[in-house]
Amino acid sequence: MSSDRSEQSGERQVSDEQLRAASDGQVRQVPDALLDGPAAAEPRPVLLVIADSLSYFGPKGGLPADDPRIWPNLVAAEVGWEVELVARIGWTCRDAYWALIGDPRVWAAVPRAAAVVIATGGMDSLPSPLPTPLRELIRYLRPPALRRTVRTGYQWLQPRLSRLGGPVALPPKVSVDYLEQMRDALAQLRPELPVIAVLPSVHRSESYGEVHTGREPAVRALREWSAKSGVPLVDLGAAVRDNIDSDDANPDGIHWGWDGHLAVAQAMRKVLTDVETGTRAGRVR
Repeated sequence: MSSDRSEQSGERQVSDEQLRAASDGQVRQVPDALLDGPAAAEPRPVLLVIADSLSYFGPKGGLPADDPRIWPNLVAAEVGWEVELVARIGWTCRDAYWALIGDPRVWAAVPRAAAVVIATGGMDSLPSPLPTPLRELIRYLRPPALRRTVRTGYQWLQPRLSRLGGPVALPPKVSVDYLEQMRDALAQLRPELPVIAVLPSVHRSESYGEVHTGREPAVRALREWSAKSGVPLVDLGAAVRDNIDSDDANPDGIHWGWDGHLAVAQAMRKVLTDVETGTRAGRVR
């Protein structure tokens, strides 16, 4: 029975005599079976996701990248792929571009990627009346008492000034420029590699004064870029609007509940299927 199991698992067989002879120095050549070991499994394709915190936050906060309930893992589980999730809270399309050109995890994933999803842009469209570098640099302030004072002041001002509606964290033209640079870089490496982007999500966050006037200009710019570049878009706002407006979403008013992640996974899977179908049709022609 053990022999049957070994054969089913693809392992090569080595006799006790061969092992004993090898250990006693009675043979000068190691059996091939010892060198080869178990048959190597075929590596699975990779879904490379470069995103912001919407990709890994649930209704109660941030989660590990391997949590099966977040949308990248829901998509990958359905298609039988692995996931490489490169993401951080507050990332814009500019941060996604820096990750693409500077993160060795991305470099390792691109050769094995079956598709790349650039799921940033929501943060770009949020009101950011105070300079973004100010928010980014607060963590580096010393001494700690000064850091806490500045952070408290920033958190007090941000929602109040956000009611002005702007400026946004990243103008649509700039966001699109970074997305195009990413698309072009990936096309240079892997011309056949499908790239998918997103339209911004929606929110009802008090931290941003419940204002999102920057979304529509961003949507228009992204749709125009999509039409020119051929990169399909997944509308995060349409997918999660009902969830954000429910009591099942994260109380911060930005991040989604599990129904939101499921809806995004379904929308992403549909676009991915359309991309795969189009790619196969192109090969046939």
